[in-house]
Amino acid sequence: MTVVTTDLLDRPDARITFDVRGTGPLLVLVGSPMGAEGFGPLADAMAADHTVVTFDPRGTGRSPAADPDADSTVAVRAADLAALLERVGGAPATLFGSSGGAVVSLALAQARPELVGVVVAHEPPLEELLPDAAEHRAATEQIIGTYREQGAAAAWALFLASAGLPGAAPGDAAQNAADGAGLPATDGAATAQQAADERHFFLHEMRETVRWRPDPQRLRGRRVVVGIGSASAGQICDRTSRALAAELDRDPEPFPGGHVGWLEDPASFVARLREVLART
Repeated sequence: MTVVTTDLLDRPDARITFDVRGTGPLLVLVGSPMGAEGFGPLADAMAADHTVVTFDPRGTGRSPAADPDADSTVAVRAADLAALLERVGGAPATLFGSSGGAVVSLALAQARPELVGVVVAHEPPLEELLPDAAEHRAATEQIIGTYREQGAAAAWALFLASAGLPGAAPGDAAQNAADGAGLPATDGAATAQQAADERHFFLHEMRETVRWRPDPQRLRGRRVVVGIGSASAGQICDRTSRALAAELDRDPEPFPGGHVGWLEDPASFVARLREVLART
């Protein structure tokens, strides 16, 4: 059994809970809105030859924010990640970022390149890179409005449909979150913590994530791998990932499964990640 050590990192207006397992080169798994729990299988597998760090981002799970109504900007989350790397040591680190976590990882590579060796950016939702970005901005505002007026289940249904992600039937917010966005689900009704996480995501994190725009000129000199799920064709994150790869003048790297491929086909995903890291 993999031994997991949990610790705390005090940050301005937040306390970040993080987990460390394994030994070897530093690998940090970065999610948004997903926290450490969703990375469990991947972290356990990679801990065989890496020091693997997972964490709950501010305002999510075990990492409470002092002000639950404060927006969680990409810059703030990247600063949290920088502080975490400085705390655990071993930089420059390899970052595997998923979805919004890929956006945060790219932001850190731009802001603090000395801390980052390799970034594997798996399906970052960089909607500002798309030619129809204005339509996606409007869709984001509609999702947020739906959450405010109709609640989490309706918002998740609209979110998943807008992103082209598979999900459970509307009305089951917990399962929609788990299947479509990589958030842990509960049996039956959402827990108080899950409800708080959903509120934070819809009201204070989602807009900040999809509106962030990378600086391709600053990223071209970095070791950045753009990952796309082989089952993600036609989905919004397939389009945004391909747009990022084009901006960086490199080909995207296919990974098994879809947006959360490491949960769908863990063995194949780990093998592919190891192959990509060995080449990078």
